[in-house]
Amino acid sequence: MSLFDYTGQTIELEVARIAEYGYFLTDGEEDVLLHSNDTDSTFDEGDTVEVFLFIDSRGRLTATTTIPNVMVGKYDWVPVADVKEGIGVFLDIGITKDILLGEEDLPVVKTVWPQKGDLLYVTLRVNRNNMIYARMATDPVIQDISIPATRSDFNKNVHGYIYRTARVGSWIITAEGFKGFIHESQRRTEPRIGEKVEGRIIDVKEDGTVNLSLLPRKQEALDEDAEKIMDYLELRNGAMPYHDKSMAEDIQERFGMSKGSFKRALGRLMKEEKIYQEDNWTYKKQK
Repeated sequence: MSLFDYTGQTIELEVARIAEYGYFLTDGEEDVLLHSNDTDSTFDEGDTVEVFLFIDSRGRLTATTTIPNVMVGKYDWVPVADVKEGIGVFLDIGITKDILLGEEDLPVVKTVWPQKGDLLYVTLRVNRNNMIYARMATDPVIQDISIPATRSDFNKNVHGYIYRTARVGSWIITAEGFKGFIHESQRRTEPRIGEKVEGRIIDVKEDGTVNLSLLPRKQEALDEDAEKIMDYLELRNGAMPYHDKSMAEDIQERFGMSKGSFKRALGRLMKEEKIYQEDNWTYKKQK
C-alpha cells in the first residue's frame, strides 16, 4: 500500500533522516515529511513514530504527531473554526489544517448553517485526489452512540447539540446520550446544526428516544411575557395602545407572543395591581 492510502489515518513510521526543518519518515518504500511545526517532540534516526497523515495546503502528503480524535472511520465532536459562504464550514480537528465540511453536505437554508464555536459530530472521508473532508453523522450513527431514556427522565431539563434540522423539527443528542426530536411547534426559532440548546423532555418513547420542548414552562413563559409588557410600558412612559381586545396580528408583531399569552400576562399584571385598562389603552399603575 502507498502512504497516500493512510491519508486521514494513523500509521507508525521510522525516522529515516533528520532535516533542518523536521524529519523524513519512511515505511521502507516511501518518505513523508514530519515538519517541526507538526510535532512537539524530538527524535533520532531509527525511532518509530506514530503519526497522522493529511494533505497540506500545497497538496503534499504531510505527517503530524498530533493524533486527532476524529479520523477516517472514527467519529467525534469537533468545533467549527470558520464559515465561508459558497464553500462550507471549516472544522478544527486539532491539527495545523482545518478540515472542510462542504456546502453540498450542509442544509440549503443558510440560516441553520453552523457558526463558529458550534460542535458537530463528524468523521473524515478522503476523495480520489486524497483530499480530506468532513462528513456529518447520520441517524444510524447517532443511534449507535445513544442510550435509552426511561420514564423517570420525563420532564427533566436537558441540553445537547443539534445534529439534523428540517422544517418539521430538529434532531438532538443530549449530554446524557439521549436521541431526541424537537417538533417545530416546540421551538420558537429553528436551531442551527451544531448549536447547543436547552429544553425539557416532554415524552419518552418505547424505544428510549425522547421528544423535547425548547419552550419555557408555563410559569416561566408567563413571567417572561409579563416582563415584556412592563418593559414596553416603561419605554412609553407607562401607557400603550394595546389591551385585551387588540388584534392578534398586532400583538404578535409588537410583542412576539400569541393573543392568548398576551391576555394571560395582562390578567396576571392586573391581578397584581401593576396595570389597569381604560378606553382601550393599558396603563402602568403609579406607586
